[in-house]
Amino acid sequence: MSLSAAVIGTVFIDCKGFARDSYIPTGRNLGSIQFVHGGVGRNVAENLARMGVPTRFVSSVDAAGLGQEVLLRLRRTNTDTQYVAEAEREGMGMWLAVLDQAGDLAGSISQMPDLSAMEQMISQRGDEIVRASSHIMLELDLNANISRTVLKLAKEHGKPVYGIPGNLDVVMSHPELMSGLACFICNHVEAERLLGTPVHKLDESGQRDAMLGYMRQSGLASLVVTLGAEGSLYAVAESGEFGKQSAFPVNVQDTSGAGDAFFSGTAMGLMRGLALKDAVVCGTKVAGWTIESPENNCLQLDSLMQKDEIIQSLLVK
Repeated sequence: MSLSAAVIGTVFIDCKGFARDSYIPTGRNLGSIQFVHGGVGRNVAENLARMGVPTRFVSSVDAAGLGQEVLLRLRRTNTDTQYVAEAEREGMGMWLAVLDQAGDLAGSISQMPDLSAMEQMISQRGDEIVRASSHIMLELDLNANISRTVLKLAKEHGKPVYGIPGNLDVVMSHPELMSGLACFICNHVEAERLLGTPVHKLDESGQRDAMLGYMRQSGLASLVVTLGAEGSLYAVAESGEFGKQSAFPVNVQDTSGAGDAFFSGTAMGLMRGLALKDAVVCGTKVAGWTIESPENNCLQLDSLMQKDEIIQSLLVK
């Protein structure tokens, strides 16, 4: 089967207001307002499509204007959106944020999406989606029923599933889900909750023992923990392999979407047959390019990948 990814996850729209002068909470404030397309699943789907991976996105959006803008942008990257359900309301999440004159968050309100339309899509067409895909990218914190259904179908059809967390609520309540994953990628804060220890503060031997110990207990095949500017840790249960990947120098513009970009680049590498230690190099590169971008996604991923000697040397092995 030719390579193709099914990305199952959420869409969010970020509405950000930037105060021009000293922010007055109870008054009127002049400034600028931006709408930014986001959401873990949506970010990953766009990243993979921009890297040339045939991608089908499984999600939901509002049937109104903003939802249509999300679909239009994804279609421009050649993402298959036929499995994105359109809901009358709350088909996607919203995040309203106000930033003060220094760029610091002054207040925010989050609206979580109603997952019923996505759940119905997976119930009705999940088998079709999984059968048609070579690899599954799953945002694990949708709800337990969606995750169980996807993992069951993936096992039946022999398709590897790469997991990324949203808020860890589902994962912490249903740890058995981890045994169905070929790889799980999270940040060090999430890893501390998952492993029960601050893995980023341990020495190398402690990090290796903590990660491999958790994997033996949970049945997880491989685990990657991102450490921000310190790079990332990776481990493989079967071989006992453990290592650290350093970050590459970047000019920071906006760190939004960096974790989703790291996941996307690593997943792309794994899909292309790279060992985990090489796949995380791809993830590190894609995260760095995204950090240097003012958006949640780097719009030049394809050209940057083609020009990057490190990634090209790995992909042609």
